[in-house]
Amino acid sequence: MKKYVLLVETGADMPADLADRFGIYQVPMHVSFGVETRDDGAIPIHELFSYYEKTGMLPKTSGCTPSDFEKIFDEIHTQHPDSHIIHLAYSAATTCSYQSAVIAAEERDYITSIDTKHVSAGQTMTTLAVMHYIRQNPDCTPEDIIEAVALIRKNCQMAFFPGDLAYLKAGGRVSNAAYLGAKILSLNPLIEVNDGLLQATKKYRGSIQKVAPKMLQDYAVEKNLDKRLITLVYSEGLDEALKNTLTHDAENLGFEKILWMRTGCVVSSHSGPGAFGVCGFAENEALNRIFSSAEQ
Repeated sequence: MKKYVLLVETGADMPADLADRFGIYQVPMHVSFGVETRDDGAIPIHELFSYYEKTGMLPKTSGCTPSDFEKIFDEIHTQHPDSHIIHLAYSAATTCSYQSAVIAAEERDYITSIDTKHVSAGQTMTTLAVMHYIRQNPDCTPEDIIEAVALIRKNCQMAFFPGDLAYLKAGGRVSNAAYLGAKILSLNPLIEVNDGLLQATKKYRGSIQKVAPKMLQDYAVEKNLDKRLITLVYSEGLDEALKNTLTHDAENLGFEKILWMRTGCVVSSHSGPGAFGVCGFAENEALNRIFSSAEQ
């Protein structure tokens, strides 16, 4: 039986208690404030937002470098010399991390890197599902895991509202005209993660207090999300009363377990304060076999 250790980037926004509970390692992505570059996870979120408010400049984010992966690969291998490392990567379409891992893994035959084609909660939920798959299939090979990831990531669904479009504009992800139009008309673009890409798919009109509950209901129904678990994602600044409302709404929709996840600096630097998102798995018979005996 092959032993496995799972690894993700900090851009997965995996809560520390989950990572500790399941022995999942995290390698830091990076955020640059002018000439200073710091590790994601080592920066208070409010410091990132304050920097933008004071300077008008958006902190720049970057993926993990080959040397970042060499360091964490060696650390894990020293601690678990008989284990195979499964790196479940942040979407390769959005950052260099996956390619950096591939480079670092050269001549290290105990590593398999797989593109989850997700970010933030989508990457975390895909990773937890892979962990459960391995527990149910202790004799699985790395090739089996690659096949399982293809099924899991395809059925993992994630969408979110940015908290402040000014952050997307500053990062060059929306034009000035689109930004001004959205502000004037009070439009909230829904961003969905599709095959690793972040794509605006529809617009909701109104305040976040009005549109977040509607989006939660719409998305749960349209994507036929499995009722056993839903993850609600937010960036610092989302109103606590709204969070309580959304928790109750998810319960009323029949979700048995509700996990709240806060975005870290990498994701927050693009979404801005007060973002809200939904992540879950579409109902699927093959996935049911993975989740049926999953540890709660």
